[in-house]
Formats: sequence, structure tokens, C-alpha cells
Amino acid sequence: MATAVALIPLVYLVLRTGQGGLGAWLETVATERTARLATTSLLLAVVVTAACLLIGVGAAWLVTRSNTPGRRALAVLMALPLAVPSYVAAFTWVSVADLWTTDPGTRFEGFVAASVVLTLYTYPYVYLPVAVALVRVDPAQEEVARSLGRGPLHTLLTVTLPQVRPAIAGGALLAVLYVLADFGAVSILRLDTFTRAVFTAFSAGFNRQGALTLATLLVLVTVLVLTVEGRTRRAGARFSGTHVTRPARAADLGVWRWAGSAALAAVLLAALGVPALSLVRWMTSGTSGADAVGRLWDAAAGSLTASLLGALLTMLLALPVGILAARHPGRLSRALERGAYLAHSLPGVVVGLSLVFFGVTVALPLYQTTWLLALGYATLFLPLGVGAVASAAAQAPPSLEEAASALGRSPAEVFRRVTLPLTLPGIGAGAALVFLTAMKELPATLLLRPTGMDTLATRLWSATAIGRYAEAAPYALVLVALAAVPTWLIVRRSGILPAAGEREPLRPVRIDETVATDLLEGVKA
Repeated sequence: MATAVALIPLVYLVLRTGQGGLGAWLETVATERTARLATTSLLLAVVVTAACLLIGVGAAWLVTRSNTPGRRALAVLMALPLAVPSYVAAFTWVSVADLWTTDPGTRFEGFVAASVVLTLYTYPYVYLPVAVALVRVDPAQEEVARSLGRGPLHTLLTVTLPQVRPAIAGGALLAVLYVLADFGAVSILRLDTFTRAVFTAFSAGFNRQGALTLATLLVLVTVLVLTVEGRTRRAGARFSGTHVTRPARAADLGVWRWAGSAALAAVLLAALGVPALSLVRWMTSGTSGADAVGRLWDAAAGSLTASLLGALLTMLLALPVGILAARHPGRLSRALERGAYLAHSLPGVVVGLSLVFFGVTVALPLYQTTWLLALGYATLFLPLGVGAVASAAAQAPPSLEEAASALGRSPAEVFRRVTLPLTLPGIGAGAALVFLTAMKELPATLLLRPTGMDTLATRLWSATAIGRYAEAAPYALVLVALAAVPTWLIVRRSGILPAAGEREPLRPVRIDETVATDLLEGVKA
């Protein structure tokens, strides 16, 4: 069911592009412009992902494994750029850059500008899973390596990082797919990529068939990325987490601990300081007009309603796929898991159009309802939920489920009383991440929202598109503030926050008391 939902845009693409035939498809693909778009898109994804790995892995290690000053506050702040939509970030960076130059030839735009902006607001996709993995990994192997004479850097590279390799690979995969599908930042910064070309063709209406052909190339690129990621992932690798009873000792960086703190502060200054400066400037430059508070409230209510429904539907679809991928690895589970990722790299406008087609031809009662918009969010963000559930299930010891089955519990009871409680932290984290991402989504929301419904994202885009920045500022501020709440919850529940002076020990997962009693009786017997 979940994979079928994710494949709706692909079916739509096949049907529409198939109408023109293979010759028309090849005629559009085999052009210099397509080659240029492909080169730019792939190079942007590679550059941004490499930078995200550098910042994300480095920041995760500093806040979880070193004595960096202020690491408790930094652990939360380093995740907050995830709350800033890419189009808001791009607008604010252009606005601040325009204060320093009036020369059109030095405008903040192009490949370098897009790389900087996307890196600053994408690295949390790497930082969060790696930080969680570092907290939960068993420090025993590192201690053995140090006792055998390996230095701190050698131990980090050869022992610590290989243990969290699945988290690094998963974060990098999300970063690549996010960059390939991003529309807001590349559009504002005037960089021609696949997504900008697709959206421009659709909005202008002069070559929709060509736009869909470009979208099929994005699918092929995604398949290539998923294949490479699957081959590099270590078979059977998992984090050691549920049995860890003591935290790893924090590395003493000496005088370099201040350099680490300063490096993280510099990243935060760029990622959070620039938008804050720009929003304050917009807020003080004028007024928003009559009934601004009422329109702001309606937009916030629309965002909250659609995002909550989207998060609920996404996690219901992601739960069986995530558990299947973690508990029963094989060709079928890998195919279902990879199928969920395919739509994640498509531009939101393609997903929106495919679901409009689906609503009109297959599910007419859903057309022009909030549930169709929620289905669009589930189609786009299903990998976020699947990844969170699969990670939580992989870290839970399967021996508990096997013991419950051996004691006569039915599969349904084992799932309800053992599997589900063990994966609840992942379900909560996935729901928060989907809610956060849905709050920021723009192209699909523009197409799928019911008539008369506005969200913070659509209001913000409408105002900034015509240069009314003072009117856009309140929407941007509320959007970032609301998105910051699930971001904080993700960090708080992840276990990466150090306690006063040291990291908190991992708490055991609560399991149904009846099953726990049965397990203890089985052990005694």
C-alpha cells in the first residue's frame, strides 16, 4: 500500500510521456540543454552532500563525543536550520547580500550561492542521525582499539565511524534527494536545474510534455543514487543501542575545544543569523495591511491541519515498510523500501499534478479536499517515516519478539505488545520530521490545497513573488517558529542532549507488563 502511494507519480509520468512515444522522449533528452541541466543538478547534489557530510558528521562528533564548550546548547541549535525553508533562506540571503552591493554583476546568485544556501539548511539531515548513532554505539570497541595503541584520530576513522556508517549513508541519501528535488532555493538564486526547468515549463504552460520528460530523468538519477547507496551500505550493519548501559568518554580536545565551538558557532551565525537579520529588517520596514492578523491565523491553521494529517497518514503507511525492511531484509523488502524513495526526488509540481490526475480519474471524493493534500505529503515524505521506523526497529533486539512468540503469543500480540513499543521512539521522530517538512513544502501545496485554503508557505510565496517583503515577514517568522517546535522535539527525544556535565544514559524501552512477565518466567524455566 505504502509503495503503491509512492508510485502514483511514476505511473502518471509513464502514462503521460508514453503518449508521445520513445522518439519524442529521446528527442527531448538528447539535447545540449538537458545535458547542461543534468550536469548542474548532479554537481550541485555532489557538492552540497559532501559539504553536509563534513559539517554534519563533524558537528555530531563534537556535541556527542568531545568536551566542546556549550555542547548542550549547540546540540539543539545545530538542528534548528532544518526549520528554515530553503526558499525563505534564499530570499533572506539575497536580501542581506543586496545591502552590501548595488552592482548587478555581483548579485548573490548562481551555483556557488545555491551550494552555500542548500548546505546550510540541508546538513541537519546528516547531523541528526549521525549524532543519535554516536550516542547509541557501544564504546567497548573504541576502548579496545585505544588499549592496543591506536591514536584518537585513527580510532575515530577506523572504529567509530564504521559503526555509524548506516546513519552516515542514510543522511547522505536524504541530502542528495533533497537537493535534487529542491525548487525554492534554486529558483530564487537563478540556477538552472531539473526542478527549476520542470516548474518553469509547467507554470508557463508552453511545454508540459518536455517538463514531464525531464522529470523522468530525475527518476532515473534517483534509481542510480539508490543503487549506489545500496551497494555501499554494509550488509547487516546496525547500530548497537539497546544494550548500551554507559556513555562513551568525552574526548579531551585541550585548547582546540574552543576552535570546535567557534566553528559550530560560525555555521549557526550563517544559517540562523542571516535569516534573523533579514526578517527583522522586513518586519520594521512597513506594515502588512488590513486584517493581517486574521489572514496570518488562517494560514497558520491551514498549515497545522494539513501537516498533522500528512504526518499521520505518512507514518501509518511507513510503519509496515520500515518494520519489514528492518526485520526481514531481502529482495522484496529492499524493493519496497527503495520504491518509497523514488517520488522523494521528484519536483513537488510533478507530484501535485500526478495526484490531481489521480483524484479526478480514480479517487474523485478526495479531489479538492485536505486529505488529497495529506496524500501528497505522504507521497513526498514517505522515506522520512520509513527511515525513522526502520532505524528504530533495527536497533531493537529481535530476541524479545522471538521469545514472545516462543511463549505462545500470536503475531498480532507480539506486534502490539513488543514490536510497536520498541519502535515508538522512531515513529515519534519520523512523525515530527514529516510534520516539519510538510510545513515547509510549497509546489505540491500550491496545486493540491482546496480552493480558498491558504498555508503559511503559500502566503509567503505569494507575497515575496511580487516583492512585498514586509507582508511576507510575519508569515516567514511564524512558519520558522512553528517548524522549530518539532525540530526541538526531535533533538530532545533523540537522546543526543548531554545532561549537566555529562550525557544522559539511555533509557530502556517500556514493554507491555504482561509480556515482560512471560519473558521473565520463560527465562526462569
